[in-house]
Amino acid sequence: MTDLKFGAFLAPHHPIGENPTLQLQADLELTTLLDNLGYDEFWCGEHHSTGWEIIASPEVFLAAAAERTQRIKLGTGVISLPYHHPFMVAQRLVQLDHQSRGRLIFGSGPGALPSDAHTLGIDPMLLRDRQDEAMGIIRRLFQEEERFSYESDWFKLQDAKLQLKPLQRDMEFAVASIRSPSGMTLAGKHEAGILSIGAMVEEGVQALPFQWSFAEESAIKHGNTVDRKNWRIVMNWHIAETRQKAREQARDGLMRHNNEYRVRTLQGGDGPIYKTADEAVDGEAFAEQSTAVIGTPDDLVDKIHDLVKLTGGFGCVIGFVHDWASRENTRKSWDMVARYVIPEVNGLLKDYRESHEFVTQNRDYWNRAQDAVMSKIQENERAADVMEREGMQGEKSKSS
Repeated sequence: MTDLKFGAFLAPHHPIGENPTLQLQADLELTTLLDNLGYDEFWCGEHHSTGWEIIASPEVFLAAAAERTQRIKLGTGVISLPYHHPFMVAQRLVQLDHQSRGRLIFGSGPGALPSDAHTLGIDPMLLRDRQDEAMGIIRRLFQEEERFSYESDWFKLQDAKLQLKPLQRDMEFAVASIRSPSGMTLAGKHEAGILSIGAMVEEGVQALPFQWSFAEESAIKHGNTVDRKNWRIVMNWHIAETRQKAREQARDGLMRHNNEYRVRTLQGGDGPIYKTADEAVDGEAFAEQSTAVIGTPDDLVDKIHDLVKLTGGFGCVIGFVHDWASRENTRKSWDMVARYVIPEVNGLLKDYRESHEFVTQNRDYWNRAQDAVMSKIQENERAADVMEREGMQGEKSKSS
């Protein structure tokens, strides 16, 4: 299997109470840090309610991020296609691809929050079919040279053609997948990559061994191919020098995130409400079916290896950006992953270790080389006198 790529996914999930202007500024600063640390991808989402998820337009945010970064790929994670006219989405994507110098990945979804669809008066039963339809139209707009017309029950095109195509000749499409087969089958139909957000919860992890087969079957049905290198697994983690440090840093924020947002807001109270911060850490990271990693770089390396075995292989590890820890400790966590986890997972340290072991286990040869040096020194009377005066005779005797 080829080396794994690494990236970050910013919904964002910011607790209510902090200045949102400063939160967005800090999020943009994070993109610069990730770019400097060598991460491969950065994703951000689209949400319009709940108070915690304050990025309404991933295109606007990523345009700002593009100006602050040099090499990291920028993914819309995701654009909720049923909320937009496909032609306007295509236009914004083209502009963003040019502004980012060809670093854009087009990620789409049906819309994650029912409250958003409610505000727009869209029946949730229509969302996935509309995402499917819009993806096909956007692909046509990117590829076709002739004008075309198209009429749907929710949008219309007349003599449509983009006046400017993307900078990338074949921009990658990607779809969000939770637990059901719908995201994977859509990926196969449109020859798209996958962003497995469901891997952050127990049910999603349990579904992973079967997920790829849905994408492959759909691809075959539609005459396409899918590649595991474009399958991204989203994970939760907080990393520190020791497990105890990681627990102490993440415990309070994790408890609030779980109780206040994930369970009470998103799940309507259906889920575990932790009574203590330590209980939250144990439940999310140290129970038998836990999906999060709160610990050391080695703990995260082991978890990634487990996921590779469980899935049969994927192409990219995506860390979910959260506010469990302080801003300083959160950034340090991303730094530690870049310094210790990524090189370990991708075998960058293997030859270093082999070289070190070879040298330490072959001392006889290296001692003989030192003997050769000492022999030449002893042949020079002045050099031998200097050695004796400087107290180096012991070194000579030791090597003799």
